[in-house]
Amino acid sequence: MARPVPAPPGPGQESVWDYPRPPRVEPSGAVVAVELGGRVVATTDRALRVLETSHPPTYYLPRDAFVPGALREAAGATWCEWKGHASYLDVVAGDRVAPSAAWTYLAPSPGFEVLAGAVAVMPGLVDRCTVDGEVVAPQPGGFYGGWITSAVVGPFKGGPGTAGW
Repeated sequence: MARPVPAPPGPGQESVWDYPRPPRVEPSGAVVAVELGGRVVATTDRALRVLETSHPPTYYLPRDAFVPGALREAAGATWCEWKGHASYLDVVAGDRVAPSAAWTYLAPSPGFEVLAGAVAVMPGLVDRCTVDGEVVAPQPGGFYGGWITSAVVGPFKGGPGTAGW
């Protein structure tokens, strides 16, 4: 397996290769929004970012950032070696549903308690996610929930050939 060559960050950018493993959780301070069905279903300036080597940041929004009725429990669960057991949520806007497009850790592993009940959204499964007005690109591969903006450089884990990173 070839070792990835990190892109050099420019002014005001971060390299995902400078993020730690295990991941770090930090407050974002940016205005983060999620849109579905032509509606803003969540907005906050109190999001948390999870930063992990080779991954673009994953944003976790407080549950109260979502409009009433925008989240409903969904089938399925996954296990993260760092954060523990994740439960899935559908994102709903009127008659539009993004199945299992969000997840939460109700009882995260030690060190990640600050994420308890916060909700992350897969940007590729909703109409649009933004950070300070910039439209986010989803992390490649459809499994991870990273949000790619102009503030981060990769290469990013998730695409073909990156499983061993």
